Amino acid sequence: QAQLVESGGGLVQPGGSLRLSCAASGSIFNIAAMGWYRQASGKQRELVAANANGGTTNYADSVKGRFTISGDNAKKNTVYLQMNSLKSEDTAVYYCYADGQGSDDGWRRYWGQGTQVTVSS
Repeated sequence: QAQLVESGGGLVQPGGSLRLSCAASGSIFNIAAMGWYRQASGKQRELVAANANGGTTNYADSVKGRFTISGDNAKKNTVYLQMNSLKSEDTAVYYCYADGQGSDDGWRRYWGQGTQVTVSS
């Protein structure tokens, strides 16, 4: 069974920083991309940042210049999201995802359980 475990969320003041981590384990293979979505209360889930194994990254306009996504070059199953200059509008539950193959060789997107990020003074 595939599992994505996130960590690093919490409460931070505006202008502060947090670093989220996500590690994939279990029956997930050949991970092609990992990234982060977020969902604020009463809003739709939106893509925050994506990182493909080839090194291509993609960011939401609202986080460009403030957030940085990176992967673990050795492990290939871990993704990080460094969040700087946080704003109140960044408050949301952040979900990690991984696109990979399962034990049945089928390709699918796997999701983490989510981690709360709250930006407030």
